[in-house]
Amino acid sequence: MTERNRSVSPAEMEKHRNCIREVYARNQMSGSHPRAYMLTLGCQQNEADSEKLCGMAEAMGYEITDKPELASLIMVNTCAIREHAEKRALSLVGQYKHLKAKNPDLIIVVCGCMVVQEHRIEEIKHRYPYVDILFGTSSLHRFPELLLEKMSRGKRILRSDETVYEVAEGIPIRRENEIRAWVSVMYGCNNFCSYCIVPYVRGRERSRKKEAVIEEVRELVGKGYKDITLLGQNVNSYGKDSDFSYDFADLLEELDTIEGDYWIHFMTSHPKDASRKLIDVMARSRHVARHFHLPMQSGSDRILKAMNRRYDFEKYIGILDYIREKMPDAVITSDIIVGFPGETDEDFEGTVSALKRARFDMIYSFIYSPRKGTPAAEMEEQVPADVQKVRFERLLAVQNEISLSANRPMEGKTLRVLCDGVSKNNEALFSGRTEGGKIVFFEAEPVDTGKFLNIEIERGEAFALYGKVKR
Repeated sequence: MTERNRSVSPAEMEKHRNCIREVYARNQMSGSHPRAYMLTLGCQQNEADSEKLCGMAEAMGYEITDKPELASLIMVNTCAIREHAEKRALSLVGQYKHLKAKNPDLIIVVCGCMVVQEHRIEEIKHRYPYVDILFGTSSLHRFPELLLEKMSRGKRILRSDETVYEVAEGIPIRRENEIRAWVSVMYGCNNFCSYCIVPYVRGRERSRKKEAVIEEVRELVGKGYKDITLLGQNVNSYGKDSDFSYDFADLLEELDTIEGDYWIHFMTSHPKDASRKLIDVMARSRHVARHFHLPMQSGSDRILKAMNRRYDFEKYIGILDYIREKMPDAVITSDIIVGFPGETDEDFEGTVSALKRARFDMIYSFIYSPRKGTPAAEMEEQVPADVQKVRFERLLAVQNEISLSANRPMEGKTLRVLCDGVSKNNEALFSGRTEGGKIVFFEAEPVDTGKFLNIEIERGEAFALYGKVKR
């Protein structure tokens, strides 16, 4: 196997397990009741990483708590996708200073994408002296080793990221949800979009072996999980970094043979790798959800080139047309960046026209913000914030009309919905999602949580559907 797709060796993983056992023994001998608190910022991959951190913490004898003031171990998993995310992370870490003052034995861990960057490591080193352990995304599996070292030596451990990123199997996982689960199929990214920090903080692409993925999904289905999302910075490139004789479409086809009542989702897809083979597999599958999240980012070919996206709008819309040809009922969602450096009024109008042509069910829209270390941050013609804001609001207004026109025809139809439980926004209603990821609100009973329900849609709005359970 090539170095770029290295797996952590069995000897290294045994060392990992020994460290877990040693920390567990120390916690047992202390006579205390150690608790760990986890704060996660950022994307679904960060959430999946945090489930591993909590899994390791539990294996080391910690009870997971949702109250940081009760914890003897605080873990903060950070995001670097935008400057705002980093500032929020630092602000939240700053709030734990008083907890450290009250309890000097408290161990504070900061990890994740933000602290792969050297300037953030230096900042935390000098401005946040109460942070005990710091490590980046490549050192996740080393967490027990670093914690044991801190307990043994008492000194701060500020670890720079590894130069070689590896795939570690067998890390304990504490799932936050009993209905929906994340399964990482690959890590890292080779695309180097000019605005994106991900390749710099998560390393190059490296795929898990299909046997490990299939076993994990099979186990989840056996435990009753109903919605399993396969994760990767670009899932479509699964296997391309290795000598595997199979690709992402082949992986989906094998996963689809697992018996059970469940959906498989995946994210995120890059249009340059969205093959007809993948779409054909989805169209004939039993369990792969007819939901395609395909980030467009811009409708201007000039801006797409500046973004280093490696496709034009004609290629992009060709993929959408083929998805709809094979799966007329597919829900298609996308990402759009507004105000990229050099974006003119004409470029923006191209994006608005592209929205009207693509007719996404929903979009995640973002105002461009520079990320230090990316090519786009150094580009000239940065778009003024007031111009970005006007364009952003107009884009949302156009999309809201499209989303409403997509949801109104759902009225009178009966849709299969996975019930998540009582709505966080309205305790009088329950909420769930359709196969395509559309949010649905309805009246139900606590016993319905975690079940597939048939919901007759009574009202369709731009952001959600409302209906009643058909018993």
